Amino acid sequence: MKSILNTFSVFGVSFLLLTSCYNSNRDCADYKTGTFEFTYIEKGEEKTATFVRTEAYSIDYIDNKADSSSIRWINDCEFILKKLHPTSNLEKKPIHMKIISTTNDSYTFEYKYAVDDLNRDNKKMRGVAKKID
Repeated sequence: MKSILNTFSVFGVSFLLLTSCYNSNRDCADYKTGTFEFTYIEKGEEKTATFVRTEAYSIDYIDNKADSSSIRWINDCEFILKKLHPTSNLEKKPIHMKIISTTNDSYTFEYKYAVDDLNRDNKKMRGVAKKID
């Protein structure tokens, strides 16, 4: 019994040491404004979209169409995105965006609907945006 406890203790201490050494960058303030691009898959085809973000707005350029959203910052790393001109009930739902790590020219983010819908799977999705200006 004592050897089992010692084994768990060794694994626990090793895990804590290894995870405490890894620290992801989160310089979110560098990504609050600017011009960005990201790739996404639509119907099996990889596409690239661009968006311009200010402190208060985001303008997405997807398939040669512009779409604007308002932004309400929660903190330097999180904000709520809400379409200004939604064309469906689904587009009326605000999206919670969270920057989870940054590099020198990009950031990884998670997003989900800001309000949970009991009738819909509200899992978090991930993406990467690259700052181009």
